[in-house]
Parts: sequence; C-alpha cells; structure tokens
Amino acid sequence: MKTPLILGVIVLVLLAGATWWSSTLQTGNNTTVVSQDGLHWHPTLVMYVKGEKIEIPGNIGLGAVHQPMHTHEDLPIIHLEYSGRVVEDDLKLGNFFANWGRDMRSFGTNMHMKVNGIDNTEYENYMMRDGDSIELHYD
Repeated sequence: MKTPLILGVIVLVLLAGATWWSSTLQTGNNTTVVSQDGLHWHPTLVMYVKGEKIEIPGNIGLGAVHQPMHTHEDLPIIHLEYSGRVVEDDLKLGNFFANWGRDMRSFGTNMHMKVNGIDNTEYENYMMRDGDSIELHYD
C-alpha cells in the first residue's frame, strides 16, 4: 500500500521540478529577453546604392506563413509583430534580409549604416527597436 503512495509522491516531485526547471530556462537571468509578452514595433529602413534610393518591396514576410518581421505597403516601415517571448536575436536586421531572401551585403561595396543619424557597424547583428530610423548606403 505504501509503494503506490511513494511512487505518486515521486511523480509529483518530478513534475514540479520539471515545471520549475522549464520556467527558469525560459526566463532565468537571460539578458537577451526583450519581452515575455510580445511586442509591436515599427522601425524604418531606407537603402541607397550609389546615392539612389532603392525601393524595398511591400509584403516581405507575408504569404502562406506570416512572419512576425514583415513589410506592408506603408514602406519604409518594417513591422515587428511578435507574440509571446521575444529575444534580441529575433529582432536583428539580418533576419529582415533573410525574410526578403536577399543578402544584406549584395547591394554593393563599402556598406555604411546609420541608425537614428549615428554611424553603426553592427549591420546584420543590429537589434532593431521601435522608432529606429535605419539607413544603409552602398558604393
């Protein structure tokens, strides 16, 4: 009679431990978590090749699968519409180019980036933020 009771207690302890461990993996002290509850941000991206503005297509990331990072017809806005947990890597500029199916460095040589009017060399690794104004210039 004691064996089923002991097994039941062991199972409950294991389940509680697994639940606690899983939650610490998701939240923990991870400084890369931007939001636990999703976000809806709108940076802008403008690109120039040899001084001429390049039009970014609308509806990047929209189709059979709706990507949380996408464009509509309201360019140059990039929509960042995430639900649930969002980490810094989700918001990197390089992800936008991956959704577009383009290599960020394929537009020309000597790429130069400004974010909010300030030179920035993070390029693909730049974590976009709400209201950012991003400019890419290529020679």
